[in-house]
Amino acid sequence: MTSVLPLAPIPARGTAAGPVAVVAAAVLWGTAGTAGTLALGGTADPVALAAARLVVGGAVVAVLAGLANVAAVIRSGPARMTAAAAAAAAYQLCYFAAVTRTGVAIATVVAIGSGPVFTGLLTWSRDRERPGRRWTLATAAAVTGCAVLVSGGQASGAEPLGVLLALTGGLLYAFYAVVAARSITGGAPSGAVMGVLFGGAAVIMLPVLLWRGTGWLAEPNGLLAAGYLGCVTTALAAYLYGRGLRATPVARAATLTLAEPAVAALLGVLLLHERLAPVSLAGLVLLGAALVLVAVPGRAQVPTGARGEAESSR
Repeated sequence: MTSVLPLAPIPARGTAAGPVAVVAAAVLWGTAGTAGTLALGGTADPVALAAARLVVGGAVVAVLAGLANVAAVIRSGPARMTAAAAAAAAYQLCYFAAVTRTGVAIATVVAIGSGPVFTGLLTWSRDRERPGRRWTLATAAAVTGCAVLVSGGQASGAEPLGVLLALTGGLLYAFYAVVAARSITGGAPSGAVMGVLFGGAAVIMLPVLLWRGTGWLAEPNGLLAAGYLGCVTTALAAYLYGRGLRATPVARAATLTLAEPAVAALLGVLLLHERLAPVSLAGLVLLGAALVLVAVPGRAQVPTGARGEAESSR
């Protein structure tokens, strides 16, 4: 067992390498919508596209991590890791269900914006690791900036069930992010942990893909979109996110992932010729400033008892 899962040294939490990796993952996530639109002209079923993304990307992550390593991570906490993989898949379903009921803008703001808040609360309640004052301020500013950016300052109706589904998505993201962070700081290889989460999500989403139809994958543009979304925006992004979690507290990492909607908005303007209202530009600036505040390393901190707690929870 130890030859399969060697304990890797955990970088000090105070360096810039971890936040940079997390932001890089968020940048890749932010390219997904534009890539799908350019490749398929907006004609593909978004649920089928998301399912194909997870199926392709999850398989790549699991294979590259090594199936033996993935199996070892599962054996280290089968119930916990299975629940986290199910949460990664369910997040996609909740998000798209929310989009159909309450629109893209509100669903995106609620799901992505609530993720860092839920992550901080879960970390605080379980690990007694209270988020710092700077994280609280920056997260509040980032969520506000995200809301202004996506909504464009326009009031729109929101179906309560849609909002609830989006909030559920944010909670699901927070759950699997916290589980992943605990496993990684406990010494499990980050690639193997991501392989469990996204490989498991791929297995769950495969029936969804078959149900929604795969005919579009026979077209060159469809295959190209699935390949990019799976290999780059899922597999490579998962690798970077896992590496980032080795040196970044999970609550801080969750806030940094709010770079995703900023990148998506900028690409929409540059490549899809979308237009941002002045209030959206103000939201983009506020979001960017908040992310810089979170990303700049503070005083180096050595996690006390983190490894022991993670080991005892197995």
